[in-house]
Amino acid sequence: MQALATDLGSRLAGRAVARLDVVAFAALKTFDPPPSALQGLFVGDVDRHGKFIDIEVDELHLVVHLARGGWIRWRETAPAVPPRPGKSPLAARLLLDDESALDFTEAGTQKRLAMYVVREVAQVPGIARLGPDPLRDDFTVDVLAGILTRAGRSQLKGVLRDQSVIAGIGNAYSDEILHAAKMSPFKPAAMPTDDVEVLYNAIGATLRAAIERSDGLAASELKKEKKSAMRVHGRAGESCPVCGDTVREVSFADSSLQYCPTCQTGGKALADRRLSRLLR
Repeated sequence: MQALATDLGSRLAGRAVARLDVVAFAALKTFDPPPSALQGLFVGDVDRHGKFIDIEVDELHLVVHLARGGWIRWRETAPAVPPRPGKSPLAARLLLDDESALDFTEAGTQKRLAMYVVREVAQVPGIARLGPDPLRDDFTVDVLAGILTRAGRSQLKGVLRDQSVIAGIGNAYSDEILHAAKMSPFKPAAMPTDDVEVLYNAIGATLRAAIERSDGLAASELKKEKKSAMRVHGRAGESCPVCGDTVREVSFADSSLQYCPTCQTGGKALADRRLSRLLR
């Protein structure tokens, strides 16, 4: 999301909005100001709040949460015919004054992409609930220690994914962070000080390395780069690049996690959460 915000900022800054066409009406979660209020306003910065993309348009904000299946496509020239509701993956189109455009799309049957036109970003409920951002300077090892202590025996994977606890990590990078820290996804969150420091360093190194790899890439290249750089996430059945063991998977109702038994669980395979007691 950080790389996407950076790419969009370089493309949009200083351009004027011609209009916002909302195609999937359920995606728009606000009604005041209306989308038409963006017309004629100039784009300033593009920022990120957790997994939300914030396009600042003069005194307003167009905030987007892409959910699991969403993405943003840049068009040098928008189609002449305005988009119409239908079975297309297109959720909305932001048309600019030079006829370039951003297409907000969502693949799959679960439509969770959400858009907000607001005067203040804090008016977006999901942003108001966000925990501290691990890429900000004020996210210190002491802040992380406090989070983990309060979480107690909650599973570490779930704590890292919870946006109201720590903003922006998500499913994929929580797998990568835990692999880098050599910790089980089911390890209790409260842990000794030495372990907190190991986890803190893994969070910073993993996220900053991802940003460095994505620096300068266009939005169209970001998903491919992210997937290619993963060591365990999405690589069940493949060899761990650190130890050579087979990467394993635990599946849940609507998601899954991947891990290396040798690196993270003392060689033990984790059983399905719904059927077996969790391993630390």
